[in-house]
Amino acid sequence: MEGGNHSVVTEFILSGLTDRPELQVPLFVLFLLIYAVTMMGNGGMILLITIETRLHTPMYFFLRSLSFCDLCYSSVIVPTLLLNFLAERKSISYTACAVQIYLFVSCADTECLLLAVMAYDRYVAICNPLLYTVTMPRQRCNQLVAACYAVGLVDSMLLTCLTFRLSFCHSNVLNYFCCDIPPLLMLSCSDTQINEIVLFASMCYIMMGSFVIILLSYACIISSILQIRSAEGRRKAFSTCTCHLITVVILYGTLLFMYFRPTSSYSLATDKVASVFYTAVIPMLNPLIYSLRNKEVKHALYKAYNKYLSNL
Repeated sequence: MEGGNHSVVTEFILSGLTDRPELQVPLFVLFLLIYAVTMMGNGGMILLITIETRLHTPMYFFLRSLSFCDLCYSSVIVPTLLLNFLAERKSISYTACAVQIYLFVSCADTECLLLAVMAYDRYVAICNPLLYTVTMPRQRCNQLVAACYAVGLVDSMLLTCLTFRLSFCHSNVLNYFCCDIPPLLMLSCSDTQINEIVLFASMCYIMMGSFVIILLSYACIISSILQIRSAEGRRKAFSTCTCHLITVVILYGTLLFMYFRPTSSYSLATDKVASVFYTAVIPMLNPLIYSLRNKEVKHALYKAYNKYLSNL
């Protein structure tokens, strides 16, 4: 098909993680294992929190939402990555690319917002414990989670529509392992200034806004913990935040490295590795962090395992 002097792009070719044939099968096996652990870990966390009444608290309600988001997040990217390790022609249709970006950005936005909500939940629990049940009733928890998903879906729709109103006429080869907005902007022969401004504003509003909420929440939390006189009391108070804090450090450390490092140190290979880390590895790590470092989750797992054995 022809559109003016340019052919209309109907598909994109993904360059993938590597062009070395001898690495395709080992990488396929590695990421298949990562994806399997991600599905089992997050699916198990959702099931455990649902069936174990002891975990029916706001903190674990938000954790279940985070696990669901991680499950979706990984499922948007990793299956395409796995398919392209073995496919001779690593292509994705124009429509599938748009859908992948929409779902990917939605999940990324929602994850950042959920982490901010979880930080606020810990702030209320530690700084205002007597008002915790009044401040965080189930209805409010539902509203906060719904708001996270709604903001993510709306922001993703805006960015996806702006991206796919552009013309792609120079090439249809994406030097990436999935469809993402920055590589597509580099391919476009249209003026992308508006897209870049909106993308930057979105990142500041969602990612940095969430990060500021997390920092302020933990500043208040640390201040309150330091006022506790007993060392045991301080340890117990801080232990309720440890898993969430580890998750925040890993995710935001990766994002800050990707988007805020000096341009002189930019490397596409490094960028790909960092992207793979936060799209495939972090969703796998989150349930492991919460299950290995959280006594209540470990106790619930032990109880569920014993119940399963008794029913055999």
